[in-house]
Amino acid sequence: MATQTQAARARRAGPRAAPAALAPQQTPAPEQAPSPAVPPLRRAAAEIVGTAALVTVVVGSGIQATRLSQDTGVQLLANVLATALALWVLITLLAPVSGAHLNPVVTLADWWSARGGPTAYGVRTVALYVAAQTAGAIAGAVLADAMFDRPLISWSTHDLSAAHLLLGEAVATAGLVLLVTGLVRSGRTQPVPAAVAAYIGAACWCTSSGSFANPAATVGRAFSDTFAGIAPGSLPGFLAAQLTGTAAGLALAAALFPSGRPFREDPC
Repeated sequence: MATQTQAARARRAGPRAAPAALAPQQTPAPEQAPSPAVPPLRRAAAEIVGTAALVTVVVGSGIQATRLSQDTGVQLLANVLATALALWVLITLLAPVSGAHLNPVVTLADWWSARGGPTAYGVRTVALYVAAQTAGAIAGAVLADAMFDRPLISWSTHDLSAAHLLLGEAVATAGLVLLVTGLVRSGRTQPVPAAVAAYIGAACWCTSSGSFANPAATVGRAFSDTFAGIAPGSLPGFLAAQLTGTAAGLALAAALFPSGRPFREDPC
């Protein structure tokens, strides 16, 4: 009876508090009191603030980099370093509140992985998170423009519609979903902030798209005609590539981590 009560409380709690969520589906022992559920509005506020801060860093560091150097390699290096560090800090800070998804594909992957388990939550929670993340991303781009005395909204002219760029974006997103799903399914949530930051930093350099890997941030970056922007006309292709990458990442995670239990090497 105690276990059933705890499972019901977990369902009401919404997305899990592990960084990028996707935690193993385990029911706490009867003597363990479940942590108090974070109210939905507080979780949404954390996602708005976190995604806004992330996009502010992405866009703002891009503006600053182009003002300080004309070398595109140096500009990319500055932008990537700032983005990776921001991810590490924001996930570490906000994970206990909302799970620190900061990204609709992470929310979708978490929802899909949790379905049917004690931590499952509904479509309304997914919609709340995605809306909060998108609003935060747009606010972050506008804030970055304001800080650098630019027009608050200036639609990007950076066209990213070529097929090879869409392939790169699908690959980048698949890798991110595989990373967060695989780590948490295998019971290793502690390194998630550093691992996600390191992955995005690496993917920005090795993928043709620059590894946006975040539909909310992609929409937000269309509002700023800067180094980190994307033209509104490129959004449909990029968003489709990200959703395709999400499905591929989930499929890979299911194949590599099917049980949701820590991996143990088979004896020889």
